[in-house]
Amino acid sequence: MVEFHTVKADEVRFGKNNFIEVARKKAVVEDGENEFIAISRGFFLPDGTKRFKKSLAIPDEKEIKEFVSEKIMEL
Repeated sequence: MVEFHTVKADEVRFGKNNFIEVARKKAVVEDGENEFIAISRGFFLPDGTKRFKKSLAIPDEKEIKEFVSEKIMEL
């Protein structure tokens, strides 16, 4: 069984009820753990509860994080 833990997360709201969250997460299994970066899009329910719609996970590797951030800035 895999347990996911959020190490750190930041979000920005946009539109009426939407948000984008960038988070460092940890997947923990019996024989180890793995940290990764998750970029998620979601929305807020009327009671303020978050609902996630889509997510993209990338490895916590310097080269990949630099590649993704550079390409986003170029667009």
